[in-house]
Amino acid sequence: MKVELAKTAGFCFGVKRAVDTVYEQIALHKGKKIYTYGPIIHNEEVIKDLKRHGVEVVDSEEELEALTEGVVIIRSHGVPKRICDMLERKEVDCVDATCPFVKKIHRIVAEESAKGSHIVIIGNSEHPEVEGIRGWSESPVTVIQTPEDAKSFFLPDQSQKVCIVSQTTFNYNKFKDLVEIIEKKGYDIIVLNTICNATKERQEEARKIAESVDAMIVIGDKRSSNTQKLFEICRNACLNTYYIQTLGDLNMNQLGSVETVGITAGASTPNNIIEEVQNNVRINF
Repeated sequence: MKVELAKTAGFCFGVKRAVDTVYEQIALHKGKKIYTYGPIIHNEEVIKDLKRHGVEVVDSEEELEALTEGVVIIRSHGVPKRICDMLERKEVDCVDATCPFVKKIHRIVAEESAKGSHIVIIGNSEHPEVEGIRGWSESPVTVIQTPEDAKSFFLPDQSQKVCIVSQTTFNYNKFKDLVEIIEKKGYDIIVLNTICNATKERQEEARKIAESVDAMIVIGDKRSSNTQKLFEICRNACLNTYYIQTLGDLNMNQLGSVETVGITAGASTPNNIIEEVQNNVRINF
């Protein structure tokens, strides 16, 4: 069997930076409590390992407000401005591990909303990155995820400017399609494609591999937005596409009759999991 591993599979820059930041803080503050506001990244295996090192996940603003000591690390997905303001007021150390590409969107939204623009975020409204982005706007925000959302978008004031940004992990082709629908409405629009280049490259490489193999394996946490997008892209190109979190989720019997297998992984998937899957597929076939 021929196995092709995507060169772009695994940790992206922002995720690696965030995870490294937590381990650095563990080493720097031995004996001091370390917290992350929300899971530092969307990967259950990484979160389990950090828990073994004593890192606790704080899931709510109420829990965060109640902290009186320790180190709080802001997750890679970023947080609303009010959370940053709260942490500045508190007597706890704060380390910001927000992906720099997400921070850039925060700055854009803050600046454009201050000018009075209506902010449109193309992405998943329930994703923590999108929740964080909308929390930096001083003006109303609309989140658009589907063509139906885009078609129903309406501003009472036709002269109001619209600033469109995107969740960093959104599907690039879908972003273009949704922007095209909105542009036809005739608003004064500024479009800023804030999809991370690494995301676009990963999606394009995954699609090309999926088009050329008999089966495709996509590795990543079920909560990972970018991995979900990869799975969707690969499944459209290759019917035999399998979404797994670890090697234990892979049914080897499904690969028994195929000659070529492609493997890719989301931006929050550790290399050791990717290598374990790749090595086992090679060994078994």
